[in-house]
Amino acid sequence: MEVFGLIVPIKVFEQMIRLGIGGSVLLLGLLSCDSGKPPLDNPSRGSIVIAADESFRPLVTQLTSAYSGIYPDAHFKVIYKPEQEAINLMLKDSARIAFTTRMLSTNEKAVLNQRKIVGSTTKLATDGVALIINKANNDSLLTMSELKQVFTGKLAQWSQLKDGNQSGPITLVFDNNNSSNLDFILHTFGITDVKGLRIFTTKSNREVIDFVRKNPSALGFIGVNWISDGDEPLTAELSKDLRVVGISSKENPTKRADYFQPFQEDLGMQRYPLRRPVYVLSRESHPGLGGGLVNYVMRDAGSLIIYKLGLWPSIAYNREVNLRK
Repeated sequence: MEVFGLIVPIKVFEQMIRLGIGGSVLLLGLLSCDSGKPPLDNPSRGSIVIAADESFRPLVTQLTSAYSGIYPDAHFKVIYKPEQEAINLMLKDSARIAFTTRMLSTNEKAVLNQRKIVGSTTKLATDGVALIINKANNDSLLTMSELKQVFTGKLAQWSQLKDGNQSGPITLVFDNNNSSNLDFILHTFGITDVKGLRIFTTKSNREVIDFVRKNPSALGFIGVNWISDGDEPLTAELSKDLRVVGISSKENPTKRADYFQPFQEDLGMQRYPLRRPVYVLSRESHPGLGGGLVNYVMRDAGSLIIYKLGLWPSIAYNREVNLRK
């Protein structure tokens, strides 16, 4: 018997007829086996590519490692890129999902619509852009007004800030020219032209940390998840010899309590001014591994990882405690 070029041994065919298995089932099974396409991944098995903004490397690393620990047959290849490049990888089908700080634009949604793909956006957590300075620098408190003046060029010297001990020009340090950290700050203050600003870019958030540690005149901008996990030895190593700047939204703050740092409670209570969302953008069109990871973060103990990292999860993990007399 030959079915569309597939040779079926007559003994196998006769046995299936005796068992009452219809020809249509036989045909479907044979076609699926000979389709040449790899089997689809599912929430517990398979391999996918994830694109992520580099500022979220600690977060994404811990989430994917934890999920693979539960499901050993789940494999993730993570590509860390500046945010726009990460989004482009997802749009071009070079990545299944992308970790970003923003939702898709109208034009980006149109790319998926043209391909008849119904994308999804899930907010995982609230993150913050942390401002870091060298330990030798005492200028650890800034107002949003002062920070805006730095980015408009009105404040260019450390000596122009009150209560400081540094002199010389303020060097603004970011991880990349297309950094989500830089884009977020510019968008926050409505800055469209950075000509004349003393901006230095590295290749990663970790390199920003290293640069600031060696340069007292530097003001660095990083994703706070790099330094907010109190249980991670790397956090202690990276935080060494640094200060995290407190930011106030008030024009004329009168006390230390008017300033907030980008740590968990102040992110969750929306007191830290430079907070931002963490999104997962997905183009997944079947119940696959990408959706499994997102569901793990949103519905299961994955939110505890976000909490452990010092971020504020969108959905808190509910823990039941039974008290016995």
